[in-house]
Amino acid sequence: MSKHTTQIGLDSKQSEVLAFELNTLLANYQLYYQNTRGLHWNIKGKHFFELHVKFEEIYTDAQEKIDLIAERILTLGFTPLHTFTDYLTSSNIKEGKNISDAKDAVQLIVDSLQTIILIERNILPTADKLSDEGTTSLLTDFITQQEKEIWMYSSWLKQ
Repeated sequence: MSKHTTQIGLDSKQSEVLAFELNTLLANYQLYYQNTRGLHWNIKGKHFFELHVKFEEIYTDAQEKIDLIAERILTLGFTPLHTFTDYLTSSNIKEGKNISDAKDAVQLIVDSLQTIILIERNILPTADKLSDEGTTSLLTDFITQQEKEIWMYSSWLKQ
């Protein structure tokens, strides 16, 4: 290992760029997670029971992904963002405040996932250029799941 490579043998400079991009993803996931917690708590109406449970599934999954992203940044040798200020300034996803309507809530989930997928797809070329199979595999798994979720939630919205 030289001073030009990380602890896992990747180019240090390119890894720094990748870590920055992953931190952007992390910030967006944190807003997505918190929004989903709020949806879980505040949902009202005839879809309460199904969506209350579904939002818990979503935020639990997001929490796991947040941990995986942060650990990947650490594996690359960098520090994950960890303050609300950093999350708010680095995220494209905005706070979803006081949303209790089912359609508005599910639409926020769809919009957030679409934003997250775009970020992930933009990270893939950086990871590929670095030959970082760990990050590529992680994001590919996320995208596969999220594309299906977008289809399912979008179908629900057309009811």
